[in-house]
Amino acid sequence: MMEHYVTRLVDPLIAQLLSELPAVLVLGARSTGKTTTALRHAESVVRLDHDPQAAAFRADPDVALRGLAEPVLLDEWQSVPGVLSAVKRAVDADSSPRRFIVTGSARSSLGAGTWPGTWPGTGRLVTVDMHPLTVSEQVGSASRPLIERICDGEELLPASDSPDLRGYLDLALQGGFPEAALVDSEITRRRWLRSYLRHVAERDAPAADPGRDPVRLARYLEAYALNSADLARDNTLHGAAGISRDTGIAYRRLLSDLRVIAEIPAWSSNRLSRLVKSPKRYMADSSLLAAAAGVTAVGVLAEGDLMGRLVETFVAAHLRAEADVSDLFPRLHHLRDAQGRHEVDIVAEVAGGRVIAIEVKSASSVSISDARHLIWLREQIGKRFIAGVVLHTGPRSFALDDKISAVPISTLWA
Repeated sequence: MMEHYVTRLVDPLIAQLLSELPAVLVLGARSTGKTTTALRHAESVVRLDHDPQAAAFRADPDVALRGLAEPVLLDEWQSVPGVLSAVKRAVDADSSPRRFIVTGSARSSLGAGTWPGTWPGTGRLVTVDMHPLTVSEQVGSASRPLIERICDGEELLPASDSPDLRGYLDLALQGGFPEAALVDSEITRRRWLRSYLRHVAERDAPAADPGRDPVRLARYLEAYALNSADLARDNTLHGAAGISRDTGIAYRRLLSDLRVIAEIPAWSSNRLSRLVKSPKRYMADSSLLAAAAGVTAVGVLAEGDLMGRLVETFVAAHLRAEADVSDLFPRLHHLRDAQGRHEVDIVAEVAGGRVIAIEVKSASSVSISDARHLIWLREQIGKRFIAGVVLHTGPRSFALDDKISAVPISTLWA
């Protein structure tokens, strides 16, 4: 309900863009809260996935747009793709600010041949990417993005009620899909998340790319989830799902279009040759990893490898959400050399090629050995290295080496 609205990281960004531009496109996975947020900024709404409202837009979208109170929220645009061409024409005729908010679950039709010429959104719609809830959103914290705080040299402190390892696992299992994260019952949450994965495989994916086998896609999605926060070879996933290479490539692209998975590319530098070029795999939300694995906190604690993957997936999701609203426009990467001797979980690059390196540890005790890869990267790139951070599950922040600190994960929402 609107009176229980949770303020989102994208709210100030949407408000700013609408104050100066005619149209904004809000994209994200299903059930991340796009419609609820967009309603806060709209004067009227058209639900294009509701046939009675969509009929007029299928018949003549230009006429259907006229006379609606602006900003107009056009919800689930992919149900009537032609509405984007109508928005283009309307904006070309009148580019006044605050005219349209377009929302939708990203589909493979986005830029995949729906329009034989230029996609109608280019130059008319400014995209805002919306992610599942971060912990800072859930607790109402006004903390700035971690990357911005590091660049400004702020002291990084834990949240006042910083959790222990079990608390972090509970947060990761809870995840950020509002309908699951904000319920009290763990059983209800787990059933919602399992249903979400099932609907992706059986309904959303086939609707976006007809002809895909939902059984094989579900197997691939499970294999992918179990390798979140890793660089697993494609053939490992294809073998687990019993599919060909070509099918695997199609599944991966489809799940990326649906924002269920969120890979980050490998980092490259002229100073460092022989770096792995493969992207690092992540589920879009840590709760989906847990749902695919069918585990509870007790089960995760019994499997060290899975625990590490879950915690890193949780942190990466928070950093992605922050990166997409940051005015620094940080680009997130990972780093691993070809020999596997050096690896950095997340490399955030900002203007001028400057770098912040982040390691994620699902442990409460951190030593200088946990920062060895950060130290190596600092020595390789020199002045481009802003800082290195080891995010951990312990209670304290402390220096490990020059420009390198150990910081509790809860600093993300401190």
